[in-house]
Amino acid sequence: MQIHDVDLRLLRIFVAIVECGGLSAAESRLNIGRSTISSHLSDLEVRLGIKLCKRGRSGFELTEPGRVTYQASLELLQQCDAFMTTVASAKSELSGRVTIATIDTLVSDPRCGVARVISALKARGDNIQFDINVCEAREVETSVVNGRSLVGFGVSRHHLRGLDYLPLHNETNYLYCAQGHPLFECEPKEVVSLLEESEVITSNYMRDKEVRNDGLNYQNSATAYHDEGIAQLILSGAFIGYLPEHYASHWVEKGLFKSILPKKYSYEIPVTLITSKNAVTSPLAQALIEEIKRCHLSPPPHPSGQ
Repeated sequence: MQIHDVDLRLLRIFVAIVECGGLSAAESRLNIGRSTISSHLSDLEVRLGIKLCKRGRSGFELTEPGRVTYQASLELLQQCDAFMTTVASAKSELSGRVTIATIDTLVSDPRCGVARVISALKARGDNIQFDINVCEAREVETSVVNGRSLVGFGVSRHHLRGLDYLPLHNETNYLYCAQGHPLFECEPKEVVSLLEESEVITSNYMRDKEVRNDGLNYQNSATAYHDEGIAQLILSGAFIGYLPEHYASHWVEKGLFKSILPKKYSYEIPVTLITSKNAVTSPLAQALIEEIKRCHLSPPPHPSGQ
């Protein structure tokens, strides 16, 4: 078959469906309704002459031809983006799609610099599109490995082959409780005994997955995969859990959160810039990485502008 603009658009929609895990989940990402997404998917299946997925009450599942098509779509779309950025570089201008994968809540860390990077790149080219995917730490690495993202901001204790990791800054995590929890207003002498009874949130997030040698009570009655979920559980007053200091400070300043024995229950983990060793670096990707390094070498501007 001949590849036309409409096919590329349908393939991008198909990739979004797969990465979101279904048609309904892809609505917000694509900003179109489920019936329209379903129609586009059917059109693509007709164009290709194959059944890409099973969808219905049992959920969304790729067929084997669908899995092959998904991988081929990623490669084709990456080549299209690379072509556009290469042509743009010949005209001495930046153009193309900036794809960034990042762990959640970094926006509350003034050292993060993602917003400043976007602003700096936007000033260098009007034909740059931005695509930011907030996901779990392992998904950040996977996104860079398979080429879906040019760079990733993440945390990792075990580096994957084929990726480069540049430490940007250390993130400090403390153990927190909220108003309503017995530990929030207890006497110092009661802390140890109350800690033994307190249920700690289990997180599969890489930030604290491997530091659970703290002797605390992980009953698995509360689990969260992102910091926002951990914060919600802590706010209930029924659980305690670890959160990055910059993220928890919002509730600490309001008097709703309190760190528990911070000298004992805390740990640091480096936030790193993750890039691929094997990817062909485009002028846009080079500019992105340069801006990230520049923003992290210079301090963030003062909120007052002074």
